[in-house]
Amino acid sequence: MKKAYILDACALIAYLTEERGADIVGDMLDLAEQGERRVFMHAVNLLEVYYGVRREYGEAAAKEMLENVKDAPIEVCFDTSENVIVEAGRLKSQYKISLADSIGLAQAFLMNASFVTSDHHELDVIDNAEDINFTWFR
Repeated sequence: MKKAYILDACALIAYLTEERGADIVGDMLDLAEQGERRVFMHAVNLLEVYYGVRREYGEAAAKEMLENVKDAPIEVCFDTSENVIVEAGRLKSQYKISLADSIGLAQAFLMNASFVTSDHHELDVIDNAEDINFTWFR
């Protein structure tokens, strides 16, 4: 099975805005484009990016961002299984993290994928305590 990554909102934002660490996310997407890796993002995490872009830059920019994501080798997951709900609920209640992060982390755990993030201040504790793979891009 190909190595898989689950992007959180900050990973996609860093890539789109060419922030520090964008090259790491870009390399993952290049490998996905070549068929060597798979890159996923849950729709809830994409929603975070959409509303942030819309709030900051307007509806047209947000829609353009969505079109760019559709063209990228990112597989957006719209379904949330009972297993994701249970695991996300456990993580959210235990660590008091955002709903979007809890869903992305649950998805990473259940898929044996790596959660791509830079949110050390919220997620280092989970990285140290849980059997979830992380890829820190900064």
